[in-house]
Amino acid sequence: MQPNQFDLIPAFYLAFPFLFFLIFINWLGYKFKNRHIRKFPGTEHVGIGPTEGSLLGLTALMLSFTFGMSASKFETRRQLIISETNEIGTTILRCDLYPDSIRNILRADLKNYLETRIDYFTVKDDEIKIKNTLVRADSISTIIWNTVATASHDPKNMIASQQMVPSLNGMIDIVTTREGTRRAMVPGMVLIVLCILVIVSAFLSGYGSKSLERNKVLVLAFAVMTTLALYLVIDLDKPRQGFVNLNSSEQLLEDLRGLFTENK
Repeated sequence: MQPNQFDLIPAFYLAFPFLFFLIFINWLGYKFKNRHIRKFPGTEHVGIGPTEGSLLGLTALMLSFTFGMSASKFETRRQLIISETNEIGTTILRCDLYPDSIRNILRADLKNYLETRIDYFTVKDDEIKIKNTLVRADSISTIIWNTVATASHDPKNMIASQQMVPSLNGMIDIVTTREGTRRAMVPGMVLIVLCILVIVSAFLSGYGSKSLERNKVLVLAFAVMTTLALYLVIDLDKPRQGFVNLNSSEQLLEDLRGLFTENK
């Protein structure tokens, strides 16, 4: 998967240039209005209230829609980390149902598997490293599955295998689910259209100013609040970087390392 341009740049570094760009666009609209008044001195400038209001409403609607999409995806990713933690933890504990000869092999492989799943998040947005962790996880999970499948042929391990197979199957399947949700980001075209709407709104708010002097407080408030909203939309959609991230949820997965130091 090739990331789009919004994926490559942290949201924090996009926010400040966009803030000043909005202020500049508003100033440009204001200057364009003054030029129009000078060109047609007999024309009374009454602003473009209905048009400006409609566009601002459309921009707000688009912002709320995109924010809801980002927030929903963020929460889904968080829940999947918790679910994977439960699946791996359950699988590790169920190793104790087998005799030591099988249990020790499974626990050693699961320990390596857990490290690959931790690495899956800690490599951040490096696509090559992410792919490598997925390949390693698939390889180790295949070894674990073969061990359990072989052990299941022994009638003595029937009860243990009946308990282990469902949790192991869930542990393997959730890898694909997490990778799918990682790739399911807000479409780049949606963000581009949203940015265009915000820029046009900034221009029209400057052009529609009815006074000879701009209200700098209102201009700054519009630019700052709109930029913050856009920042949150993008940052929520990139939980491996930025201030809004999944580090606290990922810590739950790292805590599973403690299962390998207890009751060795």
